[in-house]
Amino acid sequence: MRTSLPTSGTAWPELKAQMQQRRSGDIDWRGGRASVYVFHPGDDVLDVAHEAYGDFISENGLGPGAFPSLKQMERDVVDMALGLQNAPEGAAGTMTSGGTESIVMAMKACRDHARDNGFTGAVPEVVAPQSTHPAFDKGANLLGMRVVRVPVKDFVADVDAMARAITENTVMLVGSAPSFPYGIIDPIRALAEIARERSLWLHVDACVGGYVAPFVARAGFPVEPYDFSIDGVTSMSADLHKYGYAAKGASTVLYREKARFNYQVFRFNDWPAGSMSTPTLAGTRPGGAIAAAWAVMNYLGEEGYVERARRIVATRNKLADGVGQLGFEVFGDPQVSLLAFGGDRLDIDAIGKALYAEGWMSSRTSEPKGIHLMISPEHEQVADEYLETLARLVAASKSGQLSSEGPEIGYSS
Repeated sequence: MRTSLPTSGTAWPELKAQMQQRRSGDIDWRGGRASVYVFHPGDDVLDVAHEAYGDFISENGLGPGAFPSLKQMERDVVDMALGLQNAPEGAAGTMTSGGTESIVMAMKACRDHARDNGFTGAVPEVVAPQSTHPAFDKGANLLGMRVVRVPVKDFVADVDAMARAITENTVMLVGSAPSFPYGIIDPIRALAEIARERSLWLHVDACVGGYVAPFVARAGFPVEPYDFSIDGVTSMSADLHKYGYAAKGASTVLYREKARFNYQVFRFNDWPAGSMSTPTLAGTRPGGAIAAAWAVMNYLGEEGYVERARRIVATRNKLADGVGQLGFEVFGDPQVSLLAFGGDRLDIDAIGKALYAEGWMSSRTSEPKGIHLMISPEHEQVADEYLETLARLVAASKSGQLSSEGPEIGYSS
């Protein structure tokens, strides 16, 4: 039955109570039960983001002339992002609503740049590892492009196989830092070498890692190079609302050269209201998202991010050791904040569904079957409890007490 607009309004206290009741079945992410969708840095950071967003909830990033405050805050955020990714002078970028929009914008810029520089093929192609995020396929669907997915080797991009997949229609190569399924950084240096040799655009998808990997490195842990310090990296995507701990939705798309960024911008003047220029897919852009990102980055500073990166790595190492002792195999050598694990000797489906039934929300991998964790700073509080729960469920699975029947956990609505 369709919900109708009420005839009369309802007082806010009653509405708020209704909303709290409706969320009673939501995952307890504040209690550390979610390892996907939410990146909990601590209540103090949430309060900063919440207040900053609320202060600019009505302002519109579409109108920098009307809201120079937003223009300056976005410029500051992008400058900080470029600095973190070791971009050279002359680099440029913008904020977007999320990783998908950042990726689509980079693909659009690449396509248009290719057309202006001699590409005559019917369908521009993107060569990417099989572990690449589906946002590239969504972008290809929107932009009249095609993604050529290449099987991975040891959980990372198979550079030789990707080189063999390049044709006269190829305009872009993709590497992830890290890939979403496995949490491992692709060999970006090797991909960049191919990109330089073939005059191809290389996009590094650092949506997950862009605002945690630099601080993991600064905390003294090894991180495979992935950013603009590598000659040949053309553009990058990095999500502020993941490990930048900003309010949703906020991401950044960054370019080595402003001339490449200019291909992202949409300009139009053939209508009765004058010229219009927008740097992103969206026209109206919520001022709250820009303000919250600016506030959180300045509130935490480098020290705040490094401290949280240390907690993430410590928790990741504890979990990796713990699942190894339970008979799981950690996939590859994760260096930042993701951890995926599985094993042929255990019923991953049954264990994953049992975890979900007990209130632990995580995503899963299918090739190979595994459990996938995106670790936040606050997960350090529940790591021991998680391992104890997992140990109990492993024992139950081995004794045949668990069933793989039940709902699948996915990303569709």
